Amino acid sequence: MANLPFSATSAQSMSISHSKFILGFMGFNRTTHNPELFLIRTPRSSYSRRKLSVKNVASNQKQKLKDSVTQKEGIAGDLGTFIPDSASIASSIKYHAEFTPSFSTEKFELPKAYFATAESVRDTLIINWNATYDYYEKMNVKQAYYLSMEYLQGRALLNAIGNLELSGAYAEALRKLGHDLEDVARQEPDAALGNGGLGRLASCFLDSLATLNYPAWGYGLRYKYGLFKQHITKDGQEEVAENWLEMGNPWEIVRNDVSYPVKFYGEVTSGADGSKQWIGGENVVALAYDVPIPGYKTKTTINLRLWSTKLAPEEFDLRAFNAGDHAKAYAAMKNAEKICYILYPGDESLEGKTLRLKQQYTLCSASLQDIIARFERRSGEPVKWENFPEKVAVQMNDTHPTLCIPELIRILMDVKGLSWKEAWDITRRTVAYTNHTVLPEALEKWSLELMQELLPRHVEIIRRIDEELVHTIISEYGTEDLDMLKQKLKQMRILDNVELPDSIAELLFKSEENSAVDPAEEVESSVEENKPTAEEDESVGLDTENKKEVTVDEAPKMPKVVHMANLCVAGGYAVNGVAEIHSEIVKSEVFNEFYKLWPEKFQNKTNGVTPRRWIRFCNPDLSKIITKWIGTEDWVVDTEKLVTLRKFADNEELQSEWREAKRRNKIKVASFLKEKTGYFVDPDAMFDVQVKRIHEYKRQLLNIMGIVYRYKKMKEMSPEERKIKFVPRVCIFGGKAFATYVQAKRIVKFIADVGVTVNHDPEIGDLLKVVFVPDYNVSVAEVLIPGSELSQHISTAGMEASGTSNMKFAMNGCIQIGTLDGANVEIRQEVGEDNFFLFGAQAHEIAGLRKERTEGKFVPDPRFEEVKAFVRSGAFGPYNYEELMGSLEGNEGYGRADYFLVGKDFPSYIECQEKVDEAYRDQKRWTKMSILNTAGSFKFSSDRTIHEYARDIWGIEPVVLA
Repeated sequence: MANLPFSATSAQSMSISHSKFILGFMGFNRTTHNPELFLIRTPRSSYSRRKLSVKNVASNQKQKLKDSVTQKEGIAGDLGTFIPDSASIASSIKYHAEFTPSFSTEKFELPKAYFATAESVRDTLIINWNATYDYYEKMNVKQAYYLSMEYLQGRALLNAIGNLELSGAYAEALRKLGHDLEDVARQEPDAALGNGGLGRLASCFLDSLATLNYPAWGYGLRYKYGLFKQHITKDGQEEVAENWLEMGNPWEIVRNDVSYPVKFYGEVTSGADGSKQWIGGENVVALAYDVPIPGYKTKTTINLRLWSTKLAPEEFDLRAFNAGDHAKAYAAMKNAEKICYILYPGDESLEGKTLRLKQQYTLCSASLQDIIARFERRSGEPVKWENFPEKVAVQMNDTHPTLCIPELIRILMDVKGLSWKEAWDITRRTVAYTNHTVLPEALEKWSLELMQELLPRHVEIIRRIDEELVHTIISEYGTEDLDMLKQKLKQMRILDNVELPDSIAELLFKSEENSAVDPAEEVESSVEENKPTAEEDESVGLDTENKKEVTVDEAPKMPKVVHMANLCVAGGYAVNGVAEIHSEIVKSEVFNEFYKLWPEKFQNKTNGVTPRRWIRFCNPDLSKIITKWIGTEDWVVDTEKLVTLRKFADNEELQSEWREAKRRNKIKVASFLKEKTGYFVDPDAMFDVQVKRIHEYKRQLLNIMGIVYRYKKMKEMSPEERKIKFVPRVCIFGGKAFATYVQAKRIVKFIADVGVTVNHDPEIGDLLKVVFVPDYNVSVAEVLIPGSELSQHISTAGMEASGTSNMKFAMNGCIQIGTLDGANVEIRQEVGEDNFFLFGAQAHEIAGLRKERTEGKFVPDPRFEEVKAFVRSGAFGPYNYEELMGSLEGNEGYGRADYFLVGKDFPSYIECQEKVDEAYRDQKRWTKMSILNTAGSFKFSSDRTIHEYARDIWGIEPVVLA
């Protein structure tokens, strides 16, 4: 605990020191400018509003210094002339502790120290932030906009000061104030804006965009309660609301002057000129909260803009409130605010589905209104809308932001007055789509009825897009083979189980008639002569008289749905997968018909992770070793330099240093596990880790079944036999099961129960421990990954799009056991086949294996049957695991037949684990494998991925601030 006595004199001194700190970053020369005068004349709150000009590389320095003090230019200067020392940083921290109070003034305890430190860092970021965007405005550069429903940011403090190269100075400043930097940093809660790899990828991308000086923004939602905070109890997983905003967030700045209306429900009216207006309904306001994202060793600081929803004051029912009907008065307010309460609210109910759709539309509408306003401001008058795609690239991170497509068209047509043809052309040249899954349930489909009620104007636009798509398909394939055409329409249409537009129904009806007439007559009634196109006939689909309805093999009572992924492909100019094998599956299976139609749209962009957060900052011991042996720290921004480690992989000195660094990290993990779970683990045991979202296809069930088999075999042996046969292991799990995903929650419960039994078995002791780490997040990963020795990436082949945790583990020298799935394929290629433990069926075999199962031909391995019987015996407590074990049995049926092939891959998996034990016993071999994993991870930096997006998809160039 530290006390900071503040007097009037010390307060004045702190204000002056803080001004020097700020002015130094703003380029003011300490000897020629009087900070005391500046403090008097310019309120501190105006710092961030001051205009900053940026030095041109070719400009004359003396002239620039002269310009910087002219009234015309305002405050300006060289952003790189001032590096704060620990004394000025300490003064800045003390200033914020006194004058930006979030806590009582008596004491300077850790929470207060964290906030004051973060606000001090934020001052620096704001200066770079403003300079970055002043320059982008001035240069009117093309900018990429990344829209994602989630961002898994992690803690910001250590990452920010690391990127600013101020870690040492801040550590020293806090020591002077009585605190340790790491203790202060631990006070920061993880931002509850994401859940899994989708959100973490988005955050890695923002870090790389800033580091590489690309002009870009991120857009998302500001979730008040996040997904949930996970507790592990005797009943398994329990969920409680996140409280990350309870004490405030020092990294965000609310922009009270940046808000946009967002509408739901209502009706669409038509003007005499054919224009459309969406009126009435429910109106909310999306308010902007901005978070600075600093680059590494660069002044570029980009923006993550998060939207929070509220009710406009004029919408509040004051009459109802004053009449005592408070519930009615509050209803609209709560309806508005709850849009940003929870990430992925449960969608089992109609209310849950409606809320999710509202979230997605809020993200798209507010973001696009903001993007368009910026384009108009930068363009000046008159606005040339045809240039919009030359200045704007919108990237949809998965299907959640799909409504960007109809929303952009709506704004361009209904608000800006463009024609359909113009709006459709602009949209198709602006929006791009990243696919992250091959799972059918994750390729979103929305009820047309729900969307019609909630977003009536957008349904009109989607119907029009669907009609354009159908015309394109018919134009490409003709109407000679109607059966083939109907199959293509069934697979490619955006609207499923929905009648065809009238113009197309008439066309197909004529084709059916023509197919029955004499060939000579067929020539006279050419279909092509009568086929209208969307460009020729703006009223296509409006004339409903005398038309015969034609449908595409639809079941009469099947629900009418909107295929969001199909809308993404039809409405975007680029579609990319996120690993080589995934991109091939996207082309050959998921969107095969679209690929045949538009092969030029499809690309691969293998995911990557930022080496700053995922090795440089979270694993400083290993980073120092890498820098020593490579001879430069440039690998942090140029990971190809990691390849240099290969030539030292057999060096005994390097191996010794490498093992020592790993052991120090394992000791940290052991301490962390004791703190979080109460379990003691031996740091000399192998640390075997599987941490990721809990899902059946990720096969945590295969892992724990393998552990049960290991435990059972141990119990059947004498103590001497156990020690000879088995390498001591600590098996660590972490990850959240979605609150309504019952089977995933059963798996969490099963893992926890196995842990309770194994960890309290005195016969086994330290030979085997099983630990489930609660509430897995980025900060937990930053502890576990550096200390991990084996990581499990064991999804059913062909079902994991990429994975990014596998890249983080490889970067930290962790050896992997896995299937040929997602990025595992490329990781294995780069680290070497001998340095990756491979098992299991391959992607091209999966369909055949499932068919074999359905036909009753699968014969389970006796060892697998032995494990299931052991579980059913009650060895792990009284809980009834019949539903879980039953899902691995049978040949067909929902929740049966082992769809994810746990039983099929089980023999291969346990035999591969025996090879892991054998390799671990030879520590020299294991250490070499570890070094080669780090060396081979060079390809998996998000910097490389972002360079490829910028070059191949967005068409943007780096913009470097002087």
